[in-house]
Amino acid sequence: MFTTFGLAARSVRQRPGRFLATLRSAFLGAAIIMTFDAMHDTAAGSGVDSTSADTLTTAASVVGGYGTLLVFFAVASTLTVNVRQRTDEINLLRTAGATPGQIKRMVVGESVAVALAGALLAVCPAALGGAVLLGVFKDSGQVADSVDYSFGPIALLSGVVVTLVAAAGAAFLAVRRVTRQAAGIRHGRRGTRTFMSWAALVVGCASVCSTFAMKATDAALMAAPAYGAILLSVGLALVSTSLLRTVLGRAEPLLTALTGAGGYLAVRNMRRRASQLSGVLVPLILFTAMATATLYMQAVENDTIKASGLTKSIEDKNLETLNLTVVGIIVVFACVMLINSLYAATAARVREFGQQRLAGATPAQILGTVAVEGAVLTVTGVFFGTLAALAGILPFTAVRTDGLLPDRGLGIWITVVAIAGAATMVTSLVTARRALRVPAVDAVALAA
Repeated sequence: MFTTFGLAARSVRQRPGRFLATLRSAFLGAAIIMTFDAMHDTAAGSGVDSTSADTLTTAASVVGGYGTLLVFFAVASTLTVNVRQRTDEINLLRTAGATPGQIKRMVVGESVAVALAGALLAVCPAALGGAVLLGVFKDSGQVADSVDYSFGPIALLSGVVVTLVAAAGAAFLAVRRVTRQAAGIRHGRRGTRTFMSWAALVVGCASVCSTFAMKATDAALMAAPAYGAILLSVGLALVSTSLLRTVLGRAEPLLTALTGAGGYLAVRNMRRRASQLSGVLVPLILFTAMATATLYMQAVENDTIKASGLTKSIEDKNLETLNLTVVGIIVVFACVMLINSLYAATAARVREFGQQRLAGATPAQILGTVAVEGAVLTVTGVFFGTLAALAGILPFTAVRTDGLLPDRGLGIWITVVAIAGAATMVTSLVTARRALRVPAVDAVALAA
């Protein structure tokens, strides 16, 4: 075992660039978790009144829960792309006599080492961020000015443990799939994902439908449709590979007619790489659904309170702060997941781009193909994310206002789509342009 983990340590030292995406995900995830869990430490301090303690505990629990889920998604997405690109290396290790258990320990050891580094680097930023967050609660009147800030064991342990568990679990699942495929063993992962997807969709629909059994004045009215929209987006994200293939089958004639050979080539590439590109669709769907649903429901709530002539209570302010904070976390994490997944997927195509250039394709044509791929991914992710969001928005609006659609128009949705599209297109095109700087002959000579 010592030899296996020693090999993992040397692998990280020799190829640090490969693990930068995992390091970024671990660092940001640990920072967010520790920042908000520091509110638990602060609430447990002496002399904290019950109202301030409830506010701090609620913020830490809600955002900490979202943060834990998003950390796992971010780290899992990054590690899945990383491990899939090492298929040849893993096959070579198998040929040299390494057992599946040794390979798993090596990859998991690499991931845990990188995640631990990211978590430790996040301690100082998280401590500063927690102090700033407490100041925001004090400035808004939700926490008493006499409350002293504390960054203690709850924040530290939760950030480190969640990050390490997410990294180890995601790495184990990713390398298990690759090693079993190398050994020619078929397994039921696709069936498991389908079952989990249907389970999330059924529970999400039930949560959304439960909104109609509530009253417009219920304090928890927003919770049911919000969680329902989240579960629906998770259910769709789990089968994103099948969704992408379906969209490509329907859109191929249109793309070929509009973009010519570039569109035709883009469709062929995306079909071949659908399982890899599903790692990009996951954050797109989650981001679009969560951000759109939360922002529109909060806008409906604000408009309803304003129209009634009432003043926002402490509970209303707490809910608004939490919603906006959650959306902010989603935006940051979605961008990190998108950038990591797209960077890893596009950077690994240096050899492919070199072959295309030697076959006669110009850099502009290759960039055009990458742009078409990015546009298809953006439209697909936004479409299914919007469906999940509408499933939560419409019931909430109907119960809260007796209307069907919010009065805010398309402004919020357009902003969400613009952020998603910009993150996808800029990352893919910038990474592709960087890959094209490698001379074609040198690119083809690189290991696949």
